[in-house]
Amino acid sequence: MNLFVPCESSVGETRVALIPASIEKLAKLDGLEILVEQGLGKKIDLGDEAYQNAGASIISKPSEGYAKADIVCKVQPPTMDEVQSMKPGTLYISHLDPFNNKNLIRALAEVGISSISMEMVPRSTRAQKMDALSSQANLAGYVAIILAAKQLKQIFPMMTTPSGTISPARVFIIGAGVAGLQAIATAKRLGARVEAFDTRPVVEEQVQSLGAKFVKIDLGETGQTKDGYAKALTDEQKQIQAEGMAKHVGMADVVVTTAQLFGRPAPKIITAKMLQRMKPGSVLVDLAVETGGNIEGSRLGEIVEVHGVKIIGFSNLPRRVPVHSSQMYSNNVMNMISEFWDTESRIFKLDFEDEIINACVLTHKNRIRDERFNEEKET
Repeated sequence: MNLFVPCESSVGETRVALIPASIEKLAKLDGLEILVEQGLGKKIDLGDEAYQNAGASIISKPSEGYAKADIVCKVQPPTMDEVQSMKPGTLYISHLDPFNNKNLIRALAEVGISSISMEMVPRSTRAQKMDALSSQANLAGYVAIILAAKQLKQIFPMMTTPSGTISPARVFIIGAGVAGLQAIATAKRLGARVEAFDTRPVVEEQVQSLGAKFVKIDLGETGQTKDGYAKALTDEQKQIQAEGMAKHVGMADVVVTTAQLFGRPAPKIITAKMLQRMKPGSVLVDLAVETGGNIEGSRLGEIVEVHGVKIIGFSNLPRRVPVHSSQMYSNNVMNMISEFWDTESRIFKLDFEDEIINACVLTHKNRIRDERFNEEKET
């Protein structure tokens, strides 16, 4: 089988689906030949020679790679032209953003492409090494703090000097999932005083283990889904949460929001009224901006100033550290292929009795397997 890795066609994407270290491991799989598009590693300072030394062949034209490919690996979803370039029966692996790309999912099914959505990999112990959502969210949490530190007009750590003592910056993290926990850890490393809130009481110990204070707000019965996501709150719980958080938001120099509901619009958590209570010059980072945003007034791709505070609404934060985000995503993809490579038949085995394959394969044999993405019209 031929595995093809094309350059990313999405504007602004700097990551690559496979790096040479992963290709070197995949090249050892019996029966797998690896093709990469010329210039694939340019944005992470890797030349074609590094890929050749790892065991890949260089393809000058992407159309040639698609024509030969049995497996295609990318970071971002394919364009419609790329879908049409693939032959029926090809296995396509990337992020697919299926809740927002239902037309694309239908197109993949119509062409006869078997597609794996890296977002749909289940959050289980066995699947951790393939969990691209978590690996990329980890880096997003780090980048969020770095962006905030750059915009904040003060330093993070406490300093005691002959000229006086500088108090540490106060950082408030809302949502203690993968991104939130990394944001906590990064802010602590920079010397900030950190508080965090999450609707799931189960994460309190994790927050405290990183040296942050866990803010407790009694919301009644809450919890998380089987995949570890926070459950949606009732309107009454949202009101209690807003009242409880307002004080901590008002005291913070930096606020990072990470609350997302898988497949649904992000909940609005920070209101304009809360922003008015913040100190001028404070900075907020909205990690949910791509799904509607947690902060009233945040704008996708922009830094806006509202009531004297800055709101950062940049998307795709992992692309700002492409060397390591590519390394982590590449490992996720490499582990996916290695896990399901059948050495006897020398193919990637789509075993739908396996919980991981069953969850993340969205299209197969001209059929959309998950009815959530099988609607007649976009929703």
